[in-house]
Order: sequence, then structure tokens, then C-alpha cells
Amino acid sequence: MTPLTKVIKNKDKSTKPLWLMRQAGRHLPEFRTIRKKNPNFIKLCLDSDKVKNITLQPIKRYNLDAAIIFSDILVVPFGLGQTVEFKKNFGPFLGPITSDEIKICNRKTFRKKLEPIYNSIYKVKKDKILKNKDLIGFVGGPWTILVYMLNRSSPKRKLNKVFSDKSLIKDLLKYINKYLIFHVQDQIKSGANIIQIFDSWAGLVGKRNLNEFIYEPTKKLVKFTKSLNVPCICFPRNIKNYANYTNAVKPDAINIDYNVNPKDIIKNISIPIQGGMDPKILLTGKKNLEKITNYYLSVFENHPYIFNLGHGVLPQTDPNMIQYLIKIVRKFNERSS
Repeated sequence: MTPLTKVIKNKDKSTKPLWLMRQAGRHLPEFRTIRKKNPNFIKLCLDSDKVKNITLQPIKRYNLDAAIIFSDILVVPFGLGQTVEFKKNFGPFLGPITSDEIKICNRKTFRKKLEPIYNSIYKVKKDKILKNKDLIGFVGGPWTILVYMLNRSSPKRKLNKVFSDKSLIKDLLKYINKYLIFHVQDQIKSGANIIQIFDSWAGLVGKRNLNEFIYEPTKKLVKFTKSLNVPCICFPRNIKNYANYTNAVKPDAINIDYNVNPKDIIKNISIPIQGGMDPKILLTGKKNLEKITNYYLSVFENHPYIFNLGHGVLPQTDPNMIQYLIKIVRKFNERSS
């Protein structure tokens, strides 16, 4: 059994496996070389040979316990017929689309557009370097995908007025969820053996709308993933109450963000926990990195825990600091065994 699976399925407390969100990509010089020659990000995500190479770059460089397929949550709007671009110093920009246009897509068309992603997963899974390591597939949470599709850019800038139309939101969430389920299913068929759901904008939803917009749609996605005997990790970033979310959605493991106190989390959550450390800690000195890393490891010493961050690796991160982080985690595991 692989280290992550052991923690998630067997609730193993004896070891703390390690992988990092955005480990494949922007902080690596070898990735930046590829990216420079491939300015169209979505096109790059649909090049199965390049995706295999990028996905395995951090595995070749670091002693990590899992690979995560190099892709993006916005391939789903792309698969549903919306144009998706990534603009420098702006982020994602999505083309105009109506609710009627969203519903025109069918399963066959969606699958055909995203076929290269499934080919990438198949190619990565076959590589010998992944022996005794997991391959993580992922999707955005239904709410987060809806936010991008209707807002057409990051809600950090502004949230479109359309979000006051609750009946439209409920209607579209059902439809988006259907295609997220297809995307999960096809990733698993191709070789992903863990699925992570990134609900990046869960924190935007007020308490009274959580059940309709976050809990119920995500629960369906989690239930489907578990029905295929594949563990599901959820990351509802900046959710107000992780314990309530966990009780409602029932994931196999929960990834926490860096705005929460890990000591409070451990009091209220019994399932395996992943992540938590602020990625900015990797931009400080080795002494501080060691202190904060050991703090998280000690808080979760007697709890099933996967070491990760409370958000993705930042572009300016020095790969040597990640090497040092891995060394700290491995040293802790050796002491504990």
C-alpha cells in the first residue's frame, strides 16, 4: 500500500507522507523552460507528452510520495465550450457564455476535448518512477467552477451581479456537477488513484447558503468518487468551519488552509488531515522553515496526517528550500518510527 493511501484508508499515524500543491510547475526552472516555449496554458495542459514530463519533474527532483497531474481546474469550463485564457499579471480570463450555451455540451464532446488529459494520466501512471507512489487527479469544486464560468475571471477582482440569482446558481451547479463527475470518472479510469477537489472560492459563501451551494453539490461528487473505491481529499479553502464541512460532505481526508489554527482543527476533526503550512514560510530562512514544519508535524503527531501546504507552492520558491523541507519531514518520520 502506498504511503498516502495508508494514511487515508488505514488512518495510519506512524508516518507523515509528503506532497505539495503546485509541486509541478512554476517554481521549477525546468518547467519555466517549457512554459516559455508554450505561452498558451490550456494548449500546454492538452499536450500529453509535455504534461507527462512536467508532472514527473518534481518526482525526479524531490523525494515526494505522490505526483499530481499537471492540469488546471478550468479545463472543465473549456470542455463545456467556454474559451479559457491565462493572461500575464491578470490570471484566468474566460469568454462570455450563457446558461443555455453551457447546457448544449454533451458527454461525447466533453470527453473528446479533454481526451489528451486522460492520455497524460495513462502515460504518467505507466512510468516506473511512480512505483509505490500515488497519482493524484483533481477537479475544482462545483461552486468554484461556477464562479469562474459566470464571473469570467478571479472573484478577487469583483463578483458579478449574476450571483444574486439563486435559482440560476442551483440549476447550473447541477449541470456542472454532472460534468465534474464525468471528469473524475475518466481520470480514475486512466490511472489516477486519489482525487482532490479544490474549492478555491468556498470562503465566498455565507453560512445560510453553504448547504445549497457547497455541501450538497460537493457531497455528490465525493460520494461518486468513493463509490469507485478511490479516496477523495477536499480542500474548501477559507471555509469558515472545517468541522461542519467535513461532517456534511464526508470526504476521506480534508486539506486545511493556512488561516486556521491546526490545534483547533485537530480537536474537531477525526478524519485524516492534509496541509496547513503557509507557502510563504518556504520564502523565509531554513531555521524558521524547520520550526514551523516541526510545529505542524508535532500537532498532528498522533493523528493521520499528510504533510502539505495551505495553498500552492509560490513561483519565487527556491527548490533548495523544498529539498530542506523534505529532509525535515523525513527526519521526523525516522524519529517517530
